[in-house]
Amino acid sequence: MRKTTFALLIAAPLFAFTLSASAQDRPAKLEDVPAPPPIPAGVTEEDFEPQVTIVKRGEDVVEEYRSHGKLYMVKVTPPHGTPYYMIDRRGDGTFEHVTGEKPLSVPMWIVKSW
Repeated sequence: MRKTTFALLIAAPLFAFTLSASAQDRPAKLEDVPAPPPIPAGVTEEDFEPQVTIVKRGEDVVEEYRSHGKLYMVKVTPPHGTPYYMIDRRGDGTFEHVTGEKPLSVPMWIVKSW
């Protein structure tokens, strides 16, 4: 019984302090989110979608993924077994072999090129 009473004596003031601190952090008024900028002329929805070509090579089904005409990923699905991927992570034409589920691809944008 003593432990419960002691815990309540400690927890009650901390809880009250947390509530008062969170009430002070709230903004007085929420602002509307501005509208997004318009899409530039000449840019279509197809520019954002990858081009996927499905080819059957022997008994394997090969899916080639391209963006702006550049091959960046190949998925090979054999008739027996699990699919595997070949991914060009750096964009230099060197593909690495990845097995299992679709691999996690961390965004790596080119900031500047000379």
